[in-house]
Amino acid sequence: MRNPPLVLASTSRYRRELLGRLRLPFDIEAPGVDEKVLPGETPAQTALRLAEAKARAVAAGRPEGLVIGSDQVASCDGEAISKPGTHANAVAQLQRLSGRTVTFHTAVALVNAATGRVQRELVDVASTFRSLSPAEIETYLRREQPYDCAGAVRSEALGIALFERIASDDPTALIGLPLIAVARMLRAEGVDPLAAP
Repeated sequence: MRNPPLVLASTSRYRRELLGRLRLPFDIEAPGVDEKVLPGETPAQTALRLAEAKARAVAAGRPEGLVIGSDQVASCDGEAISKPGTHANAVAQLQRLSGRTVTFHTAVALVNAATGRVQRELVDVASTFRSLSPAEIETYLRREQPYDCAGAVRSEALGIALFERIASDDPTALIGLPLIAVARMLRAEGVDPLAAP
């Protein structure tokens, strides 16, 4: 019996690379979801809502398939931290985060397009930044240019040197897709990445 098609509802190259680690064939489709934060919503609630919205948006156009949506919102002292977009914004973010702990709320949702079943999970990553000097911030930003990453953190590359400590149940959650949770959700739908071919 063949597995249902697997679809990643994302245009993120980081999530595409992560899902590829499970060595299952998958398609990619842009979800086209408005990622605006709703009034009164916490960063964790935003991440969960958007992960599910992305998966549902793509699943709605398919008769079958397992659709994975994910979203990440970083927060410090309860305030969301966005993607900086520019060098100046990245400098300001890293200066503010220096020596502090940031929580990266990474949500994943899996929607079975045929049955409508939805699985959701939130994985938090508590990341404590080192005290960063202006020179370290400039060197890091010049080398990585992580302007499309929340908090200007590209942890899968040189960004790992920004941290004193990282605490999480799933190391891939910090990069943007918690693969332990994804593998568990896939097994619940009868798809085991470790099943013999």
